Amino acid sequence: MPDDYSEPFAFDAPPFDCLNPEQRSLVRGSLRRVNFPKGEVILTPDMEPAHVYMLLRGHVQQLDAGEVVAVYGPPDFFAFRAVMAGRASGVLQALDEVEAWELPGATARALIAGNALFSALVFADLSQRLSAAAENRKSREFLSLMMVRVRDAYIRKPFFVDGGLDLVSVCRLLSAQGQSNALVRDLHGGIERIGMFTTTDLRDALLRPVPPRELAVREVAQFTLVSVQADAELSEALLAMIRHRVHRVLVREGDAILGVLGQLDLMSFVSNHSHLIALQVEQAASVAELRTAALQMDGLIALLHSGGARIELISSLVSELNQQIFARLWSFVAPAELVANSCLIVMGSEGRGEQVLKTDQDNALLLRDGFACAELPQSVQRFNQSLTEFGYPPCPGNIMVTNPLWCQPLARFQDSILQWLYGADPEGPMNLAIFMDARAVAGDASLLRQARNYAHHTMAGSDAFFARFAAAIDQFSESGGWWARLATLRGREDQVFDLKKLGTFPIVHGVRTLALEHQLDEVSTAGRLRVLVSRRHLPPDLARDLVEALQFLMGIKLRNNLRQQQLEQTLDNLAHLSSFGTLDRDLLKDSLAIIKRFRQHLRLRYRIDA
Repeated sequence: MPDDYSEPFAFDAPPFDCLNPEQRSLVRGSLRRVNFPKGEVILTPDMEPAHVYMLLRGHVQQLDAGEVVAVYGPPDFFAFRAVMAGRASGVLQALDEVEAWELPGATARALIAGNALFSALVFADLSQRLSAAAENRKSREFLSLMMVRVRDAYIRKPFFVDGGLDLVSVCRLLSAQGQSNALVRDLHGGIERIGMFTTTDLRDALLRPVPPRELAVREVAQFTLVSVQADAELSEALLAMIRHRVHRVLVREGDAILGVLGQLDLMSFVSNHSHLIALQVEQAASVAELRTAALQMDGLIALLHSGGARIELISSLVSELNQQIFARLWSFVAPAELVANSCLIVMGSEGRGEQVLKTDQDNALLLRDGFACAELPQSVQRFNQSLTEFGYPPCPGNIMVTNPLWCQPLARFQDSILQWLYGADPEGPMNLAIFMDARAVAGDASLLRQARNYAHHTMAGSDAFFARFAAAIDQFSESGGWWARLATLRGREDQVFDLKKLGTFPIVHGVRTLALEHQLDEVSTAGRLRVLVSRRHLPPDLARDLVEALQFLMGIKLRNNLRQQQLEQTLDNLAHLSSFGTLDRDLLKDSLAIIKRFRQHLRLRYRIDA
């Protein structure tokens, strides 16, 4: 029994608010109040976790590789997952005088066994378990503020002016209201449109020959605005600003405009510096300044990861920032006529938006037919060399703009596509796979569209090709089955699992095969799955599970790579299963089961075994 019930246990706090009377009685009979002095280590990965703690006073920090990744304060609970996994993932230490309720691990496990809401945190299907784990992370005080909703940030109330008002009158109203921008209501072709007028638009208007008193605000306002919903996560607003290179977004509730979220207001609310990197990239005046911005990327990724950001958010932000870095660099090293008459593309995981830390370069250059540039060799060499200096290692397979195969006029590149499809080169199918994940980052994007359309047209209806292409899902399969090995893994056995070959590759390549067959232009795996489901080419539950499995595997890879980075080791795709806790091992088994199910689906669809 507890020593003192003068301060009752908070059964109204989740997840304990879902307990029935009998389970509450079990908790009351197991609790005891404990104290830890400032600086005391409560739990380490080397200690057996025997209790769950609910804080009454004080704060506890969690450290991973010497860095603070979470801070807990009343009424948070901690060490719950450590008890379930049988091992703590980091060090838990009292930041000040700590008082807490201590609940035995056996009681916690009994609650899981006897309560569905408790068990959902651990034992539901993959997608429920991962989403439950994400919800659990939201209780952490150190959680990145990017997880809050847009409506919780500082949204400036909309200030509207009529599109026919002259600029002097508009500026007079702005001054009276203390505003730096206004939303513009205007009728265009009988339909109301909404634009925005800012001080930047005023600067440009002053350069016109028309006096400001005679110039209607509709003539200078911007009517292509970016909107986000009020219930969207703040990260979506950040991503929209980065993607569209704007400093303000409209905030809507359905179709109604709630207000304007500005860059500075967002920056005051977000606990990372991703937008600052985007601004540095945009304002860089030299390759050296751009390199400074690029070298901050890994620090941003580590910060986002330690703050609990989801892997899909991290990969989306990184993809957008990388593309802006590549485009800006290309504008520095290539003459303007080369930029205008070519299309710089990124491919593979970078093209799909699924590469996080810098692993290697996968890029190419499509040239307009008939265009010649004497500076082409020097330009692609400078581009490749600069990326290496920015921390993007050269591609081991030489899939880079410096390789003539990946730097060709459109017509010759189309000939290469034809050879990849029907030629004898064993690398052909994989080259095609890499190219079909391409994304344009600079220059004339129509060149990429023409090349992709040519590939779709050429392979249309070729069932034999799709069957050969899909068969690569078994390229790295191993006999014996990882399920049995995972089930019997004990002690310090150090088996190694290839997260790419045995994990992400069969998902990515299988989805890519379906996307090629159905001529999808979407390149991200999750995006392809959404379209395939919408067109009824794939069961929704299988698509959902594939997305969850892919994100889990990407998250494990990122965690692994960040650890390797700290130890100054070469980044790879190998996960040492001895470092996996029970929960991660179970999630890996679930992911492998989903991959097995997907392989079976593809074998039947393309008659691979036949």
